[in-house]
Amino acid sequence: MFNPLKGLGNLNKLRQEAMRIQKELQLIEVEEEKGRAYVKITGDMKIKSVKISGEEMGDLKDALNDAIEKAQKKAAAKMQEAGGLSSLLGGGK
Repeated sequence: MFNPLKGLGNLNKLRQEAMRIQKELQLIEVEEEKGRAYVKITGDMKIKSVKISGEEMGDLKDALNDAIEKAQKKAAAKMQEAGGLSSLLGGGK
């Protein structure tokens, strides 16, 4: 007999693992400096700081973070259209 709830345990386990990895990525910080420009970004692609000639560029940081978030949402929607994670794991359409 088919049990549609059987996969929920695995799904919950995958979700917990994804959340754990997300928290680890938030702890990674990378700094880069080129000429007058400086940027600090986390492993989960959140820009923490943007400076040009030592001056903090808060508006630029916010704009970049907003653009990254929008791009990630569009990429996620495109992946969903293509069958989502299950298609990557061989269980798609």
